[in-house]
Parts: sequence; structure tokens; C-alpha cells
Amino acid sequence: MNRERGVSSLSLVLLLLVLGSLLLQGVRLQEASFASRVALESQSLQRQAVVQSAMEWGRMQHWLLQPGVQCRRDIAKADVCLRLLADNNVLLIAHNKGMSLWRLGEVVEGRIVFSAHGWSDFCPLREQTLCQIP
Repeated sequence: MNRERGVSSLSLVLLLLVLGSLLLQGVRLQEASFASRVALESQSLQRQAVVQSAMEWGRMQHWLLQPGVQCRRDIAKADVCLRLLADNNVLLIAHNKGMSLWRLGEVVEGRIVFSAHGWSDFCPLREQTLCQIP
């Protein structure tokens, strides 16, 4: 009888050990998944900051009022282009590693005045090809 209690106690301890091990493995996998998501979110936020900085940098540049597209590269290697559109309108495009921002403006008395509404994270024009970096 004592021997049966010992075996049942031992099997109960082994069962608890196996269940605990499985639970710990599940928690470890979940933690690894969360860490991966946090890393991706962090990279996305960094890219967004670079593109926003490039947009502001491009807004402060002195652009020539010539037809077509002018492009420059900022210190963070983000591309910034100014496209002169019809009716004295302009589109400023900032792009880095697959992320783009756009800002409309207009030419007023020989100067470029950008929209007070700020940048957009989607193309504000109907013709999508005008929103692409050449």
C-alpha cells in the first residue's frame, strides 16, 4: 500500500513537472513573439521619424522654380523631391526605405508656400504617378 502511494506521488510530481515545463515553453514563445513585434514597431517609428525630418528639411530648402522634378538627399539618406504641378502648385515628396510623405504647396510671388495643413501619409493627388519619386 505504501509503495502504491509512493508511485502515485511520484507520477503526480512528474505530471506537475511536465505541465510546468510546457507552460514555461509557451510563455517563452509568447515573449519571443512580443519582442519581435516591439522590434518591428521600433524600426517603423525610426523610419517615420527619418521621413518626417526629411520632409521638414526639404520644406526649408531653396528650390528652383523650374518645370519637372528636382530631387535632393538629406544627411540621413532620405530622398526629397519637389514636383512643379499645373496652376503653380507643387508637391514635396519625402521617401526613405519604403515610407513616403507628401506635402502640397503653391508658388506665390515667386516663392513656394507649403500648405498649413502639414504633410500627408497618402498621395493627395488623383494621378498616383505624380506622387512617386523618380
